[in-house]
Parts: sequence; structure tokens; C-alpha cells
Amino acid sequence: MRYRFVDHTADVAFEVYGSNLKELIENATLAFYDAFVFLDRLEVTESRNVGVEADSPDYLLFNWLNELLFLFETDLFAGKEVSVDVSENGGLRAEGTLRGGKLKPELVKTEPKAITFHKFRVERRDGEWYAFVIIDI
Repeated sequence: MRYRFVDHTADVAFEVYGSNLKELIENATLAFYDAFVFLDRLEVTESRNVGVEADSPDYLLFNWLNELLFLFETDLFAGKEVSVDVSENGGLRAEGTLRGGKLKPELVKTEPKAITFHKFRVERRDGEWYAFVIIDI
């Protein structure tokens, strides 16, 4: 299982899994777009490069998701495919490519407002990576 949505009263919540940080970020990306876009109708016509840095895995994922939100809001871009590399050199860096297309109103399920720190966590569980994310809508 890559991710699963969790019932939440007023926001979007999901759990994400990965064998490493690279996979965790890729799966979180897919969960983000799955929550807000009808991906089966999104055409892959362009790509975006994303890069973020942080001192810890939780801030790395948080910063990454904020970049996705920025692209969603400013470029009206949604990704359908993702590839990420994570490196460690005095800190953590995630760099990746998103392949997707421009959003049209009929493709948007609901609009995200903010990635929240409420119950946000990234941790190792039984040798795997796990994250819990709530996004304000």
C-alpha cells in the first residue's frame, strides 16, 4: 500500500508509506494529487522540476508538499507521475520531476488551502517510512 485516505471532519487526511524517503515523497505526491484532482481525466502534457531542502525528514516532506500546493495554486499544475531523488549532504535535499498538466475547473475535486502541522509526522516504523498529513481545504 502506498497511501490511504483517513476520514477527517473538515479537511483531507492521509497516511503515506515508503521503503525509503524517496518512495515516501513519491507516494505523498500521488496522494496529494489524488485528493484534489480527477487524475483519470488529467492529460500528461508538461513537466515541472521541484527541489526542496530541510534538516529533517518531516520538514523535507512538509516543504515538498508546500511546493506542490504552490504549483497547484499559481501554475494550475497537477502531477500524475513523479520521480524523486533524495540526497543527504549536511542536510536533506529532495529533487524530482512531476509529469502532468494544466488544471481545468472540471478536473478539481476540491481546492487545498494549506499543508498543516496538525498531527503531521514522519517516522520510521518496522524499517519502513510512515507519514501522516492533514491538508486544510
